[in-house]
Amino acid sequence: MARAWDTSRAVWLYPLRGVYYFASHRFLWPLFKTRLIPIVLLSAFIYVILFLFTYLPQVAFLSIFQGAGAWINGAFLVLGEGAAIVAALFEAFFVDETLVDIFDAVLVNEGYGELVTTSRVLYPQGDDVVKRLGKPTHSAVYAPFSLRQIVEFVVLLPLNFIPVAGTPMFLILTGYRAGPFHHWRYFQLLDLSKQQRKERIRRRQLQYTTFGTVALILQLVPLLSMFFLMSTAVGSALWAVDLENKRDLIGRQRSDAADDYHDEDTV
Repeated sequence: MARAWDTSRAVWLYPLRGVYYFASHRFLWPLFKTRLIPIVLLSAFIYVILFLFTYLPQVAFLSIFQGAGAWINGAFLVLGEGAAIVAALFEAFFVDETLVDIFDAVLVNEGYGELVTTSRVLYPQGDDVVKRLGKPTHSAVYAPFSLRQIVEFVVLLPLNFIPVAGTPMFLILTGYRAGPFHHWRYFQLLDLSKQQRKERIRRRQLQYTTFGTVALILQLVPLLSMFFLMSTAVGSALWAVDLENKRDLIGRQRSDAADDYHDEDTV
């Protein structure tokens, strides 16, 4: 089992840890390969169309307010638009099942197969972790489709018009909303109620915001946006593993303290 990570700090590193973990664990690669061709073709088509027909007009408009900085912020604006379109298409119709498999496979590989079995069949043997995953026995969703999130993303895009501070504001505010969605599967496996989810998110809102912001920045990379969406699912699972490690550690400490108290009481 992985060594517990200090979950009070450096949460923004989990999406980056997810990239390394994905690249270094071959059992995850087939999950990306099955989506590779449609991902690359659709992403390339969308970004080419956007840059051909919307980049220069948006730069021209931004230059009224930002001068030379319009070239940079215009690129972020188009990349954001492209990421929103690609993510909406793939998350809604193609990728979510794959993200669930990635999340669950990482949990199993890190020693938390029992948590996964609360929601799906887990075969005792298989050539690799992914092949041990059976069919879900309950609703399995990595992140629910959220029209509100898409609308907010579009509404926040004009923040890129603001010189210097606009793009960071857009990334952080979008990350604030998107961050908690990356643990929706984790909340499902824990069988949390709506109120319990809200309480967990409230306690870690800053951490979810930093996680969501870094995840969004990675997904703005043309052509690789869907790879980073998958590697971010790995990062979110690694965070869940470390949270479970921490919870187990606290449970053992409380158990030990109770045993010590009982021993002292019987002396």
